[in-house]
This record gives sequence, structure tokens and C-alpha cells, in this order.
Amino acid sequence: MAKNLFIAPTSLDAGLTSVCLGLYRALDRVGVRVGFYKPFTQPLYRQDHRLNEGCDASVEFIRSRGELSPPDPIDLKRAQKLLNQGKADLLMEEVVGHYQQVAAKCDVVIIEGLVPDRSQAYTARLNVDVSRNLGAEVILVSAPQEASPGELDELLDFSARLFAAPGDPDVIGVILNKVGEPQRSDFTPRVNAELLTDLPDYASECKVFRNQRFRLLGCIPWQPELLAPRVADIARELATPVLHAGQMESRRVRNVTVSARTVRNMVHTLKPGTLVVTPGDREDIMLATAVSALNGVPLAGLLLTGGLAADDRVIELCRKALDTGLPVLSAETNTFETAHQLANLSPAIPLDDGDRIEQAMESVATQLDTDWLQQHLSIQRKRRLSPPAFRYQLSERARAADKRIVLPEGNEPRTVQAAIICHQRQLARCVLIGNREEIASVAQTQGLTLPDDLEVIDPGTVRDQYVPPMVELRKHKGLAPDMAEAMLEDNVVLGTMMVAMDEADGLVSGAVHTTANTVRPALQLIKTHEQARVVSSVFFMLLPEQVLVYGDCAINPDPNAEQLADIAIQSAESALAFGIDPVIAMISYSTGESGSGQDVDKVREATRIARERRPDLLIDGPLQYDAAAIASVGRSKAPDSPVAGKATVFVFPDLNTGNTTYKAVQRSANVVSIGPMLQGLRKPVNDLSRGALVEDIVFTIALTAVQARQVEDAKA
Repeated sequence: MAKNLFIAPTSLDAGLTSVCLGLYRALDRVGVRVGFYKPFTQPLYRQDHRLNEGCDASVEFIRSRGELSPPDPIDLKRAQKLLNQGKADLLMEEVVGHYQQVAAKCDVVIIEGLVPDRSQAYTARLNVDVSRNLGAEVILVSAPQEASPGELDELLDFSARLFAAPGDPDVIGVILNKVGEPQRSDFTPRVNAELLTDLPDYASECKVFRNQRFRLLGCIPWQPELLAPRVADIARELATPVLHAGQMESRRVRNVTVSARTVRNMVHTLKPGTLVVTPGDREDIMLATAVSALNGVPLAGLLLTGGLAADDRVIELCRKALDTGLPVLSAETNTFETAHQLANLSPAIPLDDGDRIEQAMESVATQLDTDWLQQHLSIQRKRRLSPPAFRYQLSERARAADKRIVLPEGNEPRTVQAAIICHQRQLARCVLIGNREEIASVAQTQGLTLPDDLEVIDPGTVRDQYVPPMVELRKHKGLAPDMAEAMLEDNVVLGTMMVAMDEADGLVSGAVHTTANTVRPALQLIKTHEQARVVSSVFFMLLPEQVLVYGDCAINPDPNAEQLADIAIQSAESALAFGIDPVIAMISYSTGESGSGQDVDKVREATRIARERRPDLLIDGPLQYDAAAIASVGRSKAPDSPVAGKATVFVFPDLNTGNTTYKAVQRSANVVSIGPMLQGLRKPVNDLSRGALVEDIVFTIALTAVQARQVEDAKA
């Protein structure tokens, strides 16, 4: 039976949605099977309807993550009508019914409460009724702003007493959100404000925490960068005409400057992320903004007020600046009114702004005391790894590995961006092969700066030094120096030699090269390790509720029984290396002893060999896919199997079956797959899809770093 946590805010602006989603992320990433339920939808901001088209943000954000599909919340007006008609029981029956849909497959359900609002006096009653009927424990969310510890004590005590009637749920903890948020006027944009300093130590100075009445589950600092809207969001919310779209969908407003001063008195405000607001007839400021954009300053945009348009000749003079992606908006309101509107933009995150909601979730998740929550709820962590947990653990393992990964496609834009991200997150020490000036130019076109300490190797300056060792490695094949020199013109071959000579720990390629271009040099120069009988591959399939391993789906067309057993063992070791408990199913078109034939016999023999070689692993086969994956089918078809219905590693009998299955699951179920990750080489080399996204490349680099650590540990 699921445990329930009801999240109740103490004020209108406590940041309830971001806290609920961050708590969901925090529990999910540590392996708790967590669900999300919002009983009632409550539009609080007029602008929310314009930004999110009347949808409930919490529910839509959860659905967009692709992991859960909570039921639609009940409209608050309909709930009020039922209460007025004396049908509170009917309303709660509906709430419980919706909740059961969520709770059936969860360890914990996070329930988002209603925000207190003077215009909706019954919200407090609904919060209590829902938490009571669902048997939930309560966590209060409060934004202390400039409250003293004593004032915060009073607020939390009052809020907790709402749930304090006999038989009502207990308040077990408090999350303080937006700690350090400054007071501001109606003309100070949120993004312009600065974090307060000299804040009280609430943990020790508040009686409710000091006396352990409530557990302080987290103090989440106020972060103005999480409020930074895109220029497109401002255009939509203020309904301003767009004179030039530019990069309005990606440029974020991190500061607003209202300029009616002379150029020399406002030029210091022209910084990255600044939205310049000025009357439409101030052509001098327009020109200064254009010059700044041409100098490479990634301004957020230019907003012209008063419904005034610049002269066409001035616009033409600014054309090159507009071509840099600078957005230009026009407002019919005067500068005073426009500034007021910008200062009072809704803090709601648009549904299509995935980057911003991810940042908000992470900022909350990293500050919460999930260890105490797990212990309090007595949650037995299940042997399951969700996609967010997989990605989180992958990043942590990559940082700990601290490996040098070479990227031969050094001037490819996605690869450059991925290398910069990995450098910033410290996922790996990336080495880009190419000309530094060219790579820096590629970075600049994407609005990025190539870090000075991100290593770049010019292939022309080092290529000759790899000719003798390459000749030595391939002398049994009669490789001559001139042939080696020609082969090293290919940066993939050059990068592979760096790995083969232990100058790099791994290699990632394939954004513009074929799989054969990436794999062939690795087979020739790095070769397989002593225990491997074959080089194979796995995909990590990020299903909604857990991560599965599929092998081999990319390399071996028709492995024999010995090779198939080796693939199973390699895949199990890869799963274990990335935090997945290996329960290995050897897949066939027949289950157990029910079928016969050459293909089934091969799988049966491979299962025997794998068990013999690795009696410590949980392996069974042959199993049909449904018997391996679905508990009810497994109980029916293979009741005595320790693997049926529980498999986490699926080993396919041939490439045709494996590749077809992985692509069918990936495309039909809209599942993210990471791979192929090669197995069996002495040192890791991994291939990319030529359609890989930047995030795919980042995670492949992280995978490679963790593999390199695994190889190092195996040698030790």
C-alpha cells in the first residue's frame, strides 16, 4: 500500500508547483517508485492562461517527463458547486477514485494541495479533507521572505493547526522555499533583484525546528535565474507585436534595463541576457544596441515602447545586428506602463519550456533530505532504476571516474556543445581533435565560449608521432609507414591510437561518421580484452518506470551459443556497472522446454554455458519476451523461473531480432534509448547515431567515462 505525502503551502507565493515536482524528482532518483496526484486545478494567475492555455501546469509537466500520466484534476469551480450542494462525500469519492489510479503502482504518492486564497475561502477545508481521506502525512511549504524566526514560527504553527483536529493527519516536516527572496516594488522585475544576505539560521533559530516539532526537510535558496523567461514568453504574455523574431524562442531575459538616457549613460547596461526597453523613437539607443549585438554580446532583445516605429533607414542600418538573432518587439503602451507589466510578469513556467522546469526541479531536488524521508516512511528500496535515477547516477559515476575522453569530431557543433557541457559539469576531461580557432568559432555561433582549459589537439601537430606505434600494432598485417600515415589522416583513427596507447581513456564518435568508421579502428587497434570472446553492444532503454538493458542490437548478426553466452555475461556486467541489478533473460520464440529447433537450441545451450561460466548471475532461457517482461505472463508460462516477469537484461538471439525489437520499442512507445555502448574492448569506444541530440552525446561521453573506470577496476 502506497504512503502518501500531502504538500500544503502556507501562502500564495510559496512556489508549490516547483517544490512538488522537485520532491517527485528527489524521491524518484533514489529508486523510490513515486507517483504524483493533484486533486484540483487552481488557476491563480491571469497570465497562466495565456502561457499555458488553461492547462494545469503541475500535471502537464509530469506528463511531459514521459514517466507518469496522472488523471486530470477536478475543476475547482465544480468542486465548489458540489460543496455548496452538500455533496462533499461524492466529491471525496471521486478524489479517492482518481488517487487509486495513481497509487496502484507506487511506493509513495505526492499529493499537491491547494494554495490559500482569500477569494477561495474553502481551499483550506479541501486541503484538510483530501489529506484526511487519503491518509496522508503533511509537508508544509513556506517562503519566509524577510520573516524573522519568530514570525516564521507563528506562521508554521498556524498552518499546522489547520490539520490538528483529532484523527487528522500529522504535519511531519517543512520545506522552506525561495529563501533569500528580496522585497521588490511594482517596477522591479524579478530577474533584476539580488539574493538577500545575512539571513537567519532558521534550522537553529526557529522553535518548531529546534524542538523537533517539525523536520526541516530543505532550505531552497531563491534563484532569480530560474525566473528568466524567453523573449517569446514575454511577447506572448504581454501580447506585443514581433518586429523581428530572431532567436526569441531560445534567448532568455536575465535582466531588464529601461533606457531613456543618453547612450554614454546606458551603454554599461548592455550585457548578455539584457532586455533593452526604450521608446520607439530613441534611434540612438537602437543603434547602440545593434553595435553591442555585432560585437558578440548575446543580448536578450530590444523592446520598443509607445507604439513608435523607427525609420526604415535606421532599421536597414541595423540589419546585420538583427541577423545575429537579436529579437525586436513593439509595445503599444508607454515606457512607464511597459516597465510595470514587465515587473509583474507571471512567475509561472510555460509548458513548452522544458529546460526551465528541469532546472527548477533539480534546484529543489538537490536540497531535500530524502534520506530522512525514506527512513520515516520505512520505504524498502525496490530493485528498480528509473530514468531520472539512471541519469543522475550516471552523472555521479562519471564525475567520480574523472576520465579523459577523446572526441575526434572536434569541430562538429553538437559535439562541441556536448564537450563544453561535460566540462562544466565535470563529467569527463574531454579532448577535442581539431583547430582551436575553428572550434572556438563553432562554439561562438552557438552562443557559447570555449573554455580555455578545455583541451584541443590539432591533429596536424601530433599525427606523425603515432605512425611508428601504429605500424608496430599492425605489423602482422603488413602495415607500411606510408599506409599508416594515410590512415591517420582520419581523426577517428588518430583518436583510437590515443586510446590504444593509453593517452586517453575512451573515445566517442559517430555524429558525422558511420558505425563502421567508429568500430573498425577500435577492433584493429584496441582489440578485445582477455575475457571477451566477442565484441558486442547494449542499449539502455529508458522506459517510463525503469531502465532495461538490450543486447546485442548493433554488432553481431548471428552469434553462436558460445558468443551468445559471452554477450549475456558482458551485458550483465554493463548493467551492474550502471546501477541496474542484472536479471538476465535469454530471449527466443519459445519458453522453457516447450519448443525445439536450431534457434531455440542455440539459446538453450547459451543459457547453459552462461550459467556454468557465471553461477553468481541470475540467468534463464529460453524465454519469450512477454514471459520475461510481464509478471502475470511469466507466472503462467514459466512458473518456476526466477527470471520470468522480472528481467532487466534482455539478450536477443541475433541482430535481426535485437535491432528490430529495440527500434520497435523505442519508436512505438516513445522511449529514450542510450547507445549502442560497445562491450568487450580493452578500452571503451562508443558510437553515436548521426541524428544524436546534444544530450545524447553528453550521456554517451558519461557512459564512456564510467566504462573506462570499470576497465581500470577490472585490471586492479
